[in-house]
Amino acid sequence: MLDRLPAGAPRGVELIDGALVWTPPQTASHMLTVRLLEQGFQVPGGLAVAWGMTVTLDCRQRPRADLLIVRRAALTLATRTFFPEDVHLVVEVASEPSIDRDRTTKPAKYAQAGIKHFWRVEEEDDQPVVYTFELEPAVKAYVPTGIHRKRLQTFIGFELDIDLDLKRVIG
Repeated sequence: MLDRLPAGAPRGVELIDGALVWTPPQTASHMLTVRLLEQGFQVPGGLAVAWGMTVTLDCRQRPRADLLIVRRAALTLATRTFFPEDVHLVVEVASEPSIDRDRTTKPAKYAQAGIKHFWRVEEEDDQPVVYTFELEPAVKAYVPTGIHRKRLQTFIGFELDIDLDLKRVIG
């Protein structure tokens, strides 16, 4: 259904519980936060960064993530959406209209699909705050691994160290 939308349909459509969900246009803060994180990712050879892509979890679930770290080989098919086994990390940058989905609905669905790492990014004092989670495989649920302000230092199978100051990407 999602792949058969007319050419003029709004961008940012995702499939949640079998229903098409339209997301409003991005704010400047949202766009800058995505850019900041993307520029900060230094991923190892077998992985790549993707943005604005849907993740096909099953026939009723195809959420659109803001950023993904995926297996590089998954990028070789031009018409492909990502499947859980391709995804190493999902990043959702929360905004007012999507906050409930980003805090509850999407993490639960990503965890049930077995995606190992999930980050939710919210705004505090005009700067991003990154909430990091890792999958606890026995119960297929995310456990928190940190709350990051100003600097994101974490290990997700490889080290990441990202300065979270939005001024770095405005100029």
